[in-house]
Amino acid sequence: MSERLTLTAYIRHFIYRNADNGYGVATLVPADAVSDGAFPDDEEIEITAVGTLRGCDVGDLIEVTGTTTVHPAYGEQIRIESFRVIPPTDAVSAERYLASGAIKGIGEKLAHRIVRKFGDDTFRVMEEEPERLAELKGISERMAMEIGGQIREKKRERETEIFLQEIGITGQTAVRVIRTYGADTCRIIRENPYRLAAEIEGIGFHTADEIAVRMGIEASAEFRVESGICYALVEAAVSGHSFLPHGELLEKTRELLGLTDTPEIRELLESRLAALAIEHSVVIRSDEVYLEKYHYEEQAIAGMLADLHRPESVEQVSPEELEAVQQSLDIELDDMQKEAVSRSLSSGVLILTGGPGTGKTTTMGAILQIFENRGMTFVLAAPTGRAAKRMTETTGYEARTIHRLLEVSAAPQQDGQETLTGSRARFSRNRDNPLEADAVIIDEMSMVDMHLFYSLLRACVPGMHLILIGDDAQLPSVGTGQVLHDLIVSGSYPVVQLTRIFRQATQSDIVMNAHRVLAGEPLALDNKSRDFFFLAREDPADIRGLLVLLIRDKLPPYVHAEPQDIQVLVPMRRGPLGAISLNKALQSALNPPSPKKKEWQQGERIWRVGDKVMQTKNDYNAVWEVHGRNGIVIDHGEGIFNGDLGKIVDIDRVSQEVTILFDENRRVCVPFSSMEDVDHAFAMTIHKAQGSEYPAVILPLLGGPRMLLNRNLLYTAITRAKSAVVLTGSREVIREMAENTEEMKRHTGLADRIREIR
Repeated sequence: MSERLTLTAYIRHFIYRNADNGYGVATLVPADAVSDGAFPDDEEIEITAVGTLRGCDVGDLIEVTGTTTVHPAYGEQIRIESFRVIPPTDAVSAERYLASGAIKGIGEKLAHRIVRKFGDDTFRVMEEEPERLAELKGISERMAMEIGGQIREKKRERETEIFLQEIGITGQTAVRVIRTYGADTCRIIRENPYRLAAEIEGIGFHTADEIAVRMGIEASAEFRVESGICYALVEAAVSGHSFLPHGELLEKTRELLGLTDTPEIRELLESRLAALAIEHSVVIRSDEVYLEKYHYEEQAIAGMLADLHRPESVEQVSPEELEAVQQSLDIELDDMQKEAVSRSLSSGVLILTGGPGTGKTTTMGAILQIFENRGMTFVLAAPTGRAAKRMTETTGYEARTIHRLLEVSAAPQQDGQETLTGSRARFSRNRDNPLEADAVIIDEMSMVDMHLFYSLLRACVPGMHLILIGDDAQLPSVGTGQVLHDLIVSGSYPVVQLTRIFRQATQSDIVMNAHRVLAGEPLALDNKSRDFFFLAREDPADIRGLLVLLIRDKLPPYVHAEPQDIQVLVPMRRGPLGAISLNKALQSALNPPSPKKKEWQQGERIWRVGDKVMQTKNDYNAVWEVHGRNGIVIDHGEGIFNGDLGKIVDIDRVSQEVTILFDENRRVCVPFSSMEDVDHAFAMTIHKAQGSEYPAVILPLLGGPRMLLNRNLLYTAITRAKSAVVLTGSREVIREMAENTEEMKRHTGLADRIREIR
């Protein structure tokens, strides 16, 4: 049974230590068991402590608070919740600390000589008068000053740790803060604690606000209001908006800060918004308020597109050339497809859009054949690994993710390299090192957010052909903006919309029902189909049981796939049929615990070997490897991205890492601390499935917020399936969803910026 306790003990040695994140496994000796500066020989009194021990060294006296646990292999341990270092105050503890090797250049003999000379005053001398150490034979003035510098640095680290604990920041969050701010941590937080919300992963505005309250900052303090305004815009960007209307922004800020709606408060909000505009932190255009970076990106995108859409020469596809391509590929293009092929050469920017079964892939193949026949070079890319893989399979040409096309890395920034917002990643391909191709073709453009599109355009040069392919009826990008939609409604570039459903596609009820959704027509739910089914259920427990039956037994042989490949898609994360609840139920049924399976609990989540998982945030620093026979590394690289799917293949408690095999056999060792950016993926939201295709998709639909249950969401979910769709739940909910044309409006100005510049 676990017990919470506080213990004062010395660190005898470290069994394991990670210098990057501060995680450690240490052997402790209770302080009352140490006498005359010597550790006892009795190993039975030693205690193993596990957790963040950043800033500690062997020989340190610490006060640690934690919970006792019993590890199946390593026995009783203390799981560290918080700790503080107790500085040495006497000669005995000073000698023990110095003899531990904590200070570079000082061993046991030199430690004894230093303490014998300075006694209880040792640490004061080393910190305030380090030059006096040179009085000892064997210590030069330079060495003395270096020792003094180490002592002061370690004292600063300890003071920083204590300060962070006092304001409620501990564990991995404290590690991230120190890694970000370094020696300036305390100064930066004291000056403006709200920087934590904007710059530190895992600290939201409310947490930063609580810290500010502890530090005595008034509710109406000017920089609190300014931070609230900026954070409201950051939250809006996370929801897809590039700006907020003036009145909506001030109201959201007032609510966020918990301020009353009075003339004085309204005046305060207006004045701080004006101050932010003067500082260029925000940009105000009429009624639109932007964070500066989003306004800049919209303007830059408009300008770069205008440059691309002015080809040096206008080329045409001759009727004879078009006929030869059709014969070569054994296809027959309709008039709209022929127009798309022709415009691929005559336009600097071309948008090709259409629903499933309308021939986008066939058209793309004809365009690529024209390019190849003319000796033109081209590159293909898509937003996700799965979409890129499908693009490769359907065209026969290699396609990469946009990130890999732009050569993303986490290397230190060099001149000309572009920084990704909110990360340390860099795109090596940019205006100074552009892509080397005559044409760039991007598929699944509805998924591409504003920043990624901005970065792509920086790597394109005038004279290059940019072809953007996507389905505007699908959900917009998870990130900021609605790029494909804005490009189309701007009316500034040629758009070829394919509408004819080809005969072979009409044989698929997945395709036909997707188009019925778009047309507002009733779905065919009579179960006369070979690939589209409806199973009525009204109880969440019954639906959960049905999901297990379908995934484990029924669908795999029907669609010739593994259970791992069958995907449950849901409209939302929470609720009895939300992704969180279903993942727990499906994990328990499809990958139950076993003595043969390693597992690790992180808060309320249990990670287990065999679990289906998904990366939820871009990690540009992650190193992946592809192993061949006998474990030989045959490929390697950096970066795992939001939406990447994988399977847990190992959990190592000693190294504190989870090994995940992602798509394309990329093996990544994910630190325990980074598993916050991973979710179980037995079930996932429809938004997260964008750009992916699965052998079979199951959609449990039993109710939820009207704004989420709309036609756009249903259409996107249905079109994720290749061989089978199973709808289960309420027939009435499905009908209402198909009829609901309401969508959450995104505030974006890209279309206006494009119109302004052309």
